[in-house]
Amino acid sequence: MQKSALKQPFSVYDHSLQIADSQRLDALYQKLAGETASFVGYPCNVRFDYSELYRFLGFSVNNLGDPFATSNFRINTHEFEREVLERFAEFFRAPKDQFWGYVTNGGTEGNMYGLYLARELHPQGIVYYSEDTHYSVAKIIHVLGVRSIMIRSRENGEMDTDDLRETIRIHRDAPPIVFANIGTTMKGAVDNIAEIKKLMRELAVPQYYLHSDAALSGMILPFVDKPQPFDFADGVDSISVSGHKLIGSPVPCGVVIAKKNNVQRIGRAIEYVGAMDTTINGSRNGIAPLFLWYALKRLGREGVKAIVDESLALAEYAIEAFGKKGIPAWRNENSITVVFPRPKEEVMKKWQIAPYREIAHIITLPHVTREVIDRLAEEIAQP
Repeated sequence: MQKSALKQPFSVYDHSLQIADSQRLDALYQKLAGETASFVGYPCNVRFDYSELYRFLGFSVNNLGDPFATSNFRINTHEFEREVLERFAEFFRAPKDQFWGYVTNGGTEGNMYGLYLARELHPQGIVYYSEDTHYSVAKIIHVLGVRSIMIRSRENGEMDTDDLRETIRIHRDAPPIVFANIGTTMKGAVDNIAEIKKLMRELAVPQYYLHSDAALSGMILPFVDKPQPFDFADGVDSISVSGHKLIGSPVPCGVVIAKKNNVQRIGRAIEYVGAMDTTINGSRNGIAPLFLWYALKRLGREGVKAIVDESLALAEYAIEAFGKKGIPAWRNENSITVVFPRPKEEVMKKWQIAPYREIAHIITLPHVTREVIDRLAEEIAQP
């Protein structure tokens, strides 16, 4: 049997680790295991098992270039990546055979791709984003060098479309590029896509671009009975979603889906790698698409829906459990982000809770059990 690449020595100087270095690794493992047990404030599902895929870590897997094109670098998982993209395109109701996408390093890269594509299509455009938008978006806008205007948010975290309407009206000379939050970072609010589309019609805006940052909620809304508008059937031009959040993954990853005809207008061929340059990165993680493929194959649509249903039920349970302890907690529609007043510092540190000004939240993914919620509520309520 052929040995794994990991079994081969790095060089003639390759030796086993010193005892102290091995002990550091053991200590790190124990630390990570302990921290995972009290992980409630961030949207990463830590309940997963990819052990069947560990053998693939013995290869230098690089999904260089466009997943829908050939490449001279053939140690890749492009075939599996395309299947992942097809599944996400179904979730997001993208027109069959009219979409394009790739597996990213996470939501930030997906959002950068959406805004990069919008800038290339509308060089004179202005990006409109709400004050509740993820901090990385201001950085993306700066890197891309596009004009931007921040729009007010409503109390629940949703973009104030009245402010958006008036601001676009004032700047009618520039195509609007609207960055819509489909589940804000701190409050899980969903910007009103239907209202945004309506105001574009009322203002007779001839050209605009609409991107959905659906990092967490993009894997929730396709599986609920009454989802808020957010996808291609609702009129958006691109969507970014995280893979390590609701599905869960040992490495950060995500997916961006866009309209194929828009992407084709900006791609170019690179001769020495034999690939199309359509992605943000050149070299890309080839293991992450395998993780997502494996999870989607094992779970199926019903399995993903079961995770969503369990997470939503846990969110409702958390609100009730907090309420019994006199803690006012709430959530937005179809959200698993439970918001409550900022607790004591020692509680936030112990449970890795994300705070912002006077509020904090927990994300009720399946590893945040009812028992964990009860213990947390008890500790928050203590004087």
